[in-house]
Amino acid sequence: MSAVRVLAIVHEASAGPGVFADAARAHGAALEEWHIARGGPAPRDARDYDAVISLGGAMHPDQQAGHPWLAHETLLLRELLDSGTPLLGVCLGAQLLAGAAGTPARRAEEPEIGWMEVQLTAGGAADPLLSSLPSRFSAFAWHSYVCPLPEGATALAHSPACLQAFRTGERAWGIQFHAEVSGEDAEGWIEDFRSDPDAIELPLDWQQLRAQTRASIGAWNELGRGLCVRFLEAAARA
Repeated sequence: MSAVRVLAIVHEASAGPGVFADAARAHGAALEEWHIARGGPAPRDARDYDAVISLGGAMHPDQQAGHPWLAHETLLLRELLDSGTPLLGVCLGAQLLAGAAGTPARRAEEPEIGWMEVQLTAGGAADPLLSSLPSRFSAFAWHSYVCPLPEGATALAHSPACLQAFRTGERAWGIQFHAEVSGEDAEGWIEDFRSDPDAIELPLDWQQLRAQTRASIGAWNELGRGLCVRFLEAAARA
């Protein structure tokens, strides 16, 4: 059987595939990165891949004036949705996927930054990607926008504040939490929190968040690698 070919759409260098890249290597998948914001083309036509992962980023889905590639990516995700290509959107990627499915993301009443309690829905407990997760778990989040549930999609997980995961169609998933984030990247985000205007406004103890992240990231990365492997298995079956 040939290796699963995966395209990871990277929106900024500090928000790469993280432990998803580890999972892809361990699974024998061929993962290629496309740094779309740099303006160059994908390594090959996106439709030639067996699966596509759209990652996070500090920009917001409605900032197309400053980041015109956001509109291009949304159109591409819509085409991939229509063709049945397995998709996984993470944070910004999930928001763009929701927009591609017809329900644009909107600004949250309050950003979620740090470790948040997430609970699976009944749909999540039966989902190929999420069913192996605990019914309730603590997830690392960093977002100021939320995804309304696209029409016809299945809600898979919620936090007290918002929808955290959904599936649209049979093979397209959006997760708001950062299952991919490596310990190094999480530390970098926390160190650089002053670059995020929304983060500055929150009454967060950043030293405490750093300590909690160091204590929790190992188990969190195991969860993230497992989630990615199940996505790659779904792509192989497709």
